[in-house]
Amino acid sequence: MFRRTFWFSTGVAAGVWATTKVNRKLRQLTPESLAATAANKALEAGHRIKDRAVGFALDVRDNMAQREEELGDALGLNAPVDPELPAPRRHAAIENRNNPKYVEGSTYRTYPYNRNEDH
Repeated sequence: MFRRTFWFSTGVAAGVWATTKVNRKLRQLTPESLAATAANKALEAGHRIKDRAVGFALDVRDNMAQREEELGDALGLNAPVDPELPAPRRHAAIENRNNPKYVEGSTYRTYPYNRNEDH
């Protein structure tokens, strides 16, 4: 009698366990559940890609700043200014007096003819 009760209880437990597993798997395979799972995985992948892209952008920015500093040192742009040197002067623009459009003595650029008449 004890054996029969043991095997009966074991069969009931196995049936309940199998039924629970099958029902859980069927719920996972419904269209709504599959869509939710796909959406969650897409969000996770998007977050991973975003984190990697941000890290890459920060690395590029750091390396760019480092390279600009190296180039500035190589070209002498970052060198200290010598106080004994005179300040840079601005030179006046040289007008081309050989240009036929040049009018002597004018302060503004004037032309001896109306440019719109040629068209």
